[in-house]
Amino acid sequence: MFRLVALLLLFVVFRLFLDLPWIQVVPALLIFYLGSGGWKFLRIFVKTIKRDVTTGSMVGLTRLKIWWYVRHKYTIPQLFQQTVRKYPEKAALIFQGTGETWTFRDLDNYSNQVANFLYGKGFRSGDVVALFMESRNQYVGLWLGMAKIGVEAALLNSHVRQESLLHCINVSQAKVVVFGSELAEAMQEVQPSLAKSVHLFCSGDWVTERGLPGVEHLDPLIEKASRQPPNPPDKGFLDKLFYIYTSGTTGLPKAAIIVHCRYFRMATLVFNGFRMTPDDVVYDCLPLYHSAGNIVGIGQCILHGMTVVIRKKFSASQFWEDCVKYNCTVVQYIGEICRYLLNQPLREVERKHRVRMALGNGLRASIWKEFMERFGIPQIAEFYGATECNCSVGNFDNKFGSCGFNSRLFPNIYPINLVRVNEDTMELVRGPDGLCIRSKAGEPGQLVGRIIQSDPLQRFDGYLNNEANTKKIAQNVFSKGDSAYLTGDVLIMDELGYMYFRDRTGDTFRWKGENVSTTEVEGTLSRILNMTDVVVYGVEVPGTEGKAGMAAIVDPDHSCNLEIFADEMKKALPAYARPIFLRLLSKVHKTSTFKFQKMDLRKEGYDPNVVKDRLYILESRQCRYSPLTEEVFKRIQSGQAKL
Repeated sequence: MFRLVALLLLFVVFRLFLDLPWIQVVPALLIFYLGSGGWKFLRIFVKTIKRDVTTGSMVGLTRLKIWWYVRHKYTIPQLFQQTVRKYPEKAALIFQGTGETWTFRDLDNYSNQVANFLYGKGFRSGDVVALFMESRNQYVGLWLGMAKIGVEAALLNSHVRQESLLHCINVSQAKVVVFGSELAEAMQEVQPSLAKSVHLFCSGDWVTERGLPGVEHLDPLIEKASRQPPNPPDKGFLDKLFYIYTSGTTGLPKAAIIVHCRYFRMATLVFNGFRMTPDDVVYDCLPLYHSAGNIVGIGQCILHGMTVVIRKKFSASQFWEDCVKYNCTVVQYIGEICRYLLNQPLREVERKHRVRMALGNGLRASIWKEFMERFGIPQIAEFYGATECNCSVGNFDNKFGSCGFNSRLFPNIYPINLVRVNEDTMELVRGPDGLCIRSKAGEPGQLVGRIIQSDPLQRFDGYLNNEANTKKIAQNVFSKGDSAYLTGDVLIMDELGYMYFRDRTGDTFRWKGENVSTTEVEGTLSRILNMTDVVVYGVEVPGTEGKAGMAAIVDPDHSCNLEIFADEMKKALPAYARPIFLRLLSKVHKTSTFKFQKMDLRKEGYDPNVVKDRLYILESRQCRYSPLTEEVFKRIQSGQAKL
């Protein structure tokens, strides 16, 4: 900006005061501009202008649509009605488990029956119904039917049990729990602790002797209800649609508020940004109680008329067979799914599909190219975003390894940025003026998004728990008096604005004066071990600065050859990034979205009196691992052992 202002002033001096001819002014200004570093700006301009203008136009059109829908109080069910009118007899949902196919008319009729049944039971706009079942067509019809009368669904994680399940129901203040018969045992465990006013309905194969008194079988009741469209509620685009619970690796789940506008924004930016069409067929093997499965995936059906194939649970061995069978053109992934697919033996079917795009987040750069080449997928549609965040980005132009970008030419159009953090404490670093310091190109920083509640693209709807909201918001970030959403993730941005995921805050640690990225080390070690599950984290060692690296490796068959592993690791990682401690275990716990749960591993550390798995320590000079015995542990704790 300074160079442009100086350029303008020089132009005024040369032309108006000195009255120099154009043939002298233009070369002089060009020499000044390039000599002052302007060539970098020109390079960025040439390489990114098409990308930025195309994406900016798409975001602008989405913003205009949202403003229109906000002004005229549209809702997701109303937009779905437009889709039904366009494609009444087209397949909307296909459930892989049974092959059951619903047309858009079928989905509309079923959701109308759900709405009319609930309305007849006395439920009104603003009431909450908890939905606790595995993925299938009915899941979509149930929350959509609730939305048609303004009832808000609380989408419970089908894997939560006991205390967590009870917490999720209570925090939503649900009046009813609709659960799948496959989860009857889980409901039986918490039913005595539920408020007596909470009513239970069961969907699926009904067995009366399940020990759940007072439960009604939902399916025949819905079947009897009218298929006529219910009267629309007095709700608008900024009102609540449903709640999605975060699948964090620690603590009890938090209920994130999803408004109609947010559902539209997430699904539509993905649709337009990655140039999807209504003719695409999406393979959705992700849980429908999370945003990736229910918004990014199902949203393409609800809003854009795509056919979505629902699979109850991801299966690496059946993945490509399903894609071939249902003629899928877009597949969804998250977390470690791509690595699990690469870990499968080579088969002919994996090249017979019609998939043109893999859509998701969490694909490691270390396997990015291999995944594309082995399975013949031309486009990786990687994006960055969380259920509740206001600063999502997308890799719309298939840039290798990137999770998205922010314009370097027009940085203020979409007010997100990377800001410096203390690598040890992960706290925001502030300048003398009290504001956050923006990270330079190539410098890691936490991604934050300015909160502008009046802008549907930048608003933060938050959680039901106000305390959780406070922890995710920082004040005085870009300017005095503003606020921003903290993603908790460290990314790096290059000079062209492309962003690359680095780590969750708290996962990066310092050792030997160097910053170690657990994500990068995990990817390298997993590759050495033929895509085995590996979790890397930092552990404290008495008398040393920073944290030493520790890797938990899944080795149920005791087949890990530590000598070969150490040799390969020495070639692939610098000394400071090599794990000092190894823990070989039978399995590693993951969330339902394939994220590793590190907290318990980090707490247990490397104490052989606590950890019953096999433990090893790195002999740095020879780069060899030897058993970590109680005697060795005592020497480490007393400071006698040098690491």
